Amino acid sequence: MKKKKRGVQKWRIAVFFVLVAFFAGLIATNVTDHADDIRLGLDLQGGFEVLYEVTPVGEDQEVDRELLTDTVAAINARIDVLGVSEPNVTIEGEDRVRVQLAGVTDQQSARELLSTEARLSLRDVEDNLLLDGSDFVEGGARSNFHGETNRPIVSITLRDANQMAEVSRHVMEYDPPDNRMAIWLDYDEDDSFAEEINKEDSKIVSAPSVTRVLNTTDIMIESQTFTVEETQHLAGILNAGALPVQLDEIYSNSVGASLGERAMDLAITAGFIGIALIFAYMLLYYRFMGMIAVITLSVYIYFVLVVFNWMNAVLTLPGIAALILGVGMAVDANIITYERIKDELRSGKSSMSAFKAGSRRSLSTILDANITTILAAGVLFYYGTSAVQGFAIMLITSILVSFITAVFGSRLLLGLWVNSRILNKKPKLFGVKESEISEL
Repeated sequence: MKKKKRGVQKWRIAVFFVLVAFFAGLIATNVTDHADDIRLGLDLQGGFEVLYEVTPVGEDQEVDRELLTDTVAAINARIDVLGVSEPNVTIEGEDRVRVQLAGVTDQQSARELLSTEARLSLRDVEDNLLLDGSDFVEGGARSNFHGETNRPIVSITLRDANQMAEVSRHVMEYDPPDNRMAIWLDYDEDDSFAEEINKEDSKIVSAPSVTRVLNTTDIMIESQTFTVEETQHLAGILNAGALPVQLDEIYSNSVGASLGERAMDLAITAGFIGIALIFAYMLLYYRFMGMIAVITLSVYIYFVLVVFNWMNAVLTLPGIAALILGVGMAVDANIITYERIKDELRSGKSSMSAFKAGSRRSLSTILDANITTILAAGVLFYYGTSAVQGFAIMLITSILVSFITAVFGSRLLLGLWVNSRILNKKPKLFGVKESEISEL
């Protein structure tokens, strides 16, 4: 009895077009939103980067992981004063902290705010300690205006009014003009009032004369040169608290906003050109399978952006390079599979048998290539600096996503056509000439 010949299964082709239409609509409706939400590094947005070496301030203090973590927390508290929405503060090595502030325009103010230790103390003209940071209410500093002169000032709240009374009595024992209460920021043992008071960039932020007993919890820090922004920064840095260490700047880099924007435009243009060339090559050389590759690679790029956005990672120029490299590696996975299929077709197998055999034999090769690349990227992330880490994160993300789209997605879409039987005896659609097919 003759077996009934099975015809073309059109429902599989319908499923293919439904899937393509779904992903096309998904990409068209929200790819821009995901791309806009991705955080840009300072090389794309412009900003300021500085690398600090952490030095202990006490003899019994050691730089360990806990101290570095406390330093990062203190720096982040200070960055809040600057109003930077997405700072990047990371620990590097055993005694270094890298700070990246994208979008910062006043870099000198940022540098001063970050490195100032903010150890507040009140001293007399002989540098005797009267009050220090522990005597003030935590978070009690605020920007204000002088009631009489209307000049910007910083107000600080003491824990105990009696302390202020005792301090003012002590200062009043000095004859004018030495009856002054010096308010120091970051006093060191080798500093002196006589030398510091005459410096242009003095550590003494204010030195008012005391002519009466001050029985109050409020202290005013004022200066004739204070601006509202300076008082806000000073109040913010005092509320953020003193740094637990000394920060020594060993490297800094700044990128202007216009330069970062130009770099972004050039990188995107280069990316489009590179991807367009890859798509053109796949279409010309692999024909129908190349079209499947173009579809899956488009979905792949979309999902990479979505995952990168969900990770809240920072996109840098090396990250864009890794994305383009990831497209190349995803194409490589398709090429390996397609070449295996073409080899099976040349050996005389049917389209369905060639597809199954080629897909099965190519998987181990693709796995080996991608796993080794992930291992290399992992080493780069562990030992690299911020820019290298950005490259490594994007590369790892690209490889993992490519397994879902460029490998399994491509096989799903191509399988719908092959299993529908519409491609039977049509080797040219796979890029194979009939003269290349073995008759054996």
